[in-house]
Amino acid sequence: MTALAVVQLLIYLGVIVALAKPLGLYMARVYEGRSCGLDRVLGPVERLLYRASGVKAGEEMNWTQYAIAMLLFNFLGFLVLYMLQRLQGVLLANPQHLSAVAPDLAFNTAISFVTNTNWQNYSGEQTMSYLTQMFGLGVQNFVSAASGMAVLAALIRGIVRRTASTLGNFWVDLVRSTLYILLPLSLLLALALVSQGVVQTFSSYKKVPLVEPTVVDQPKLDASGSPIKDAQGNPVTEKATVKEQTLALGPVASQIAIKQLGTNGGGFYNTNSAHPFENSTPISNFLEVVAIPLISAALCLTFGQMVRDRRQGWAILAAMVAIYLVAAVVVVSTEQHGNPLLTKLGADQRASATQSGGNMEGKEVRFGPAASALWAATTTGTSNGSVNSMHDSFTPLGGLVPMLMMQLGEVVFGGVGCGLYGMLAFVIVAVFIAGLMVGRTPEYLGKKIGAFEMKMASLVILIPPAAVLLGTAVAVATSTGQAGASNPGAHGFSQILYAFSSASNNNGSAFAGINGNTQFYNFTLGLAMFFGRFWTKIPILAIAGSLAAKKLTPAGAGTLATHTPLFVVLLIGTIVLVAALTFIPALSLGPIVEHLQMLAAAR
Repeated sequence: MTALAVVQLLIYLGVIVALAKPLGLYMARVYEGRSCGLDRVLGPVERLLYRASGVKAGEEMNWTQYAIAMLLFNFLGFLVLYMLQRLQGVLLANPQHLSAVAPDLAFNTAISFVTNTNWQNYSGEQTMSYLTQMFGLGVQNFVSAASGMAVLAALIRGIVRRTASTLGNFWVDLVRSTLYILLPLSLLLALALVSQGVVQTFSSYKKVPLVEPTVVDQPKLDASGSPIKDAQGNPVTEKATVKEQTLALGPVASQIAIKQLGTNGGGFYNTNSAHPFENSTPISNFLEVVAIPLISAALCLTFGQMVRDRRQGWAILAAMVAIYLVAAVVVVSTEQHGNPLLTKLGADQRASATQSGGNMEGKEVRFGPAASALWAATTTGTSNGSVNSMHDSFTPLGGLVPMLMMQLGEVVFGGVGCGLYGMLAFVIVAVFIAGLMVGRTPEYLGKKIGAFEMKMASLVILIPPAAVLLGTAVAVATSTGQAGASNPGAHGFSQILYAFSSASNNNGSAFAGINGNTQFYNFTLGLAMFFGRFWTKIPILAIAGSLAAKKLTPAGAGTLATHTPLFVVLLIGTIVLVAALTFIPALSLGPIVEHLQMLAAAR
């Protein structure tokens, strides 16, 4: 790892931590219903929304009512987004006259954006109209993120309250998350991105002449416009001279801002944040990669403020930063070292040689290995999934790190809301383990952790891995699943394992070599996204309801301190141990064996 990469990493983490505290305290005021400054301007808008929708802001919900409201809202969002895609060919704001999205792809995309996954089995600029991008995908970028933040707010109230039966109002938490947090931050970031050249327009696509015409092979078409194939079924091609290029434009900056801040990750373009219209300069690259974990990191301090012990928030943030730091160092180092198979030196020199410039395959020369690897660790530690390079082209160990970061449950820093409530599920398990070791009833912040909380926390931790491993097993055992992988052997297995790790943990990134736009993958990955999102939210709300009903237990001499470095180490150990026991066998069949094969071939 070069000195410049070390400085870049330290500056990046310093900016995140510096911004996290003021933002975290601001969000605590939002969720506690206190004045936050913006309420003077947006308060009338908030009250108007309640009146228009018939919401009684003062009426609170128990955990089952909260869960039903959350599920109903997301189900209606799924239906609207699905129908919008199916009807976009006859709707407005479609200057390119794009046709309706296929049913299986529309199903996958609707689930993807409703679950905050933003897995994309399509090329955005060639598939989705401006209306679908803005009113469909853009809206879900806001409300799916706000939905996760609302569930976290309910869990924090469950920890704080004593002998209570309610957790707040889902509709209020949803509106306040969107109106006071996501919208203002997105507006600021969008303006900053526009200043760096990120596109924001409603103009139709533009054709411009090439500086140098080029000759390409293109499919030969028959009179009906269908590709002609030879006797072996292969497409027949013909030479054609290309003299102009089509520039895909659109309302990009507004969607990029919320895709990063809301840990959504869905790109306006097929190449996501590697596209110069999405990510134009090193400054825009830094702004976007800072935005990815910003809210998730700040929510740790929101948690500390709301439980009236800021040390608790700092302890959780420290655990996140520690895991992230190790992951970032590994992936940056491996990508800067490069591929030994591409080192053109003698056998006696090869052991200490590195690929000139590092591994540049699949990376933008504007960013290079360090900035690309840093983004990869960040986007998979959170449930963001946006990319500025192709993870499929990383070295085996470089590709293992993003995969493992997702398999940890995406709690470093995790998605907005869901990252912290996933981490709190691990906290409950860690507290329970500590209680067993000393023979004392486990407690967390004055609430006893019983069998019910442990069962629900276990569901939160184990359901996503079950979806990953079951989905991968079905895919590699069937011809339709195997057909999606573009590479045979260990790397092809890695492509499939990565896809289900991404979908089940609501990340959305992919090893780009896999063809996911098939009926098999659109359906199976859609199911993985559904279970990974909602079958963890419901147990979290059940934990919140159970804790809210309990009395406060005063701390005693034997109470485990959950704000100390010792507990941070215990929490990290719990996370790593669960992931290791669950995924090391699968990883051994993919990136680990591929790395060993690479080293053997380089000798």
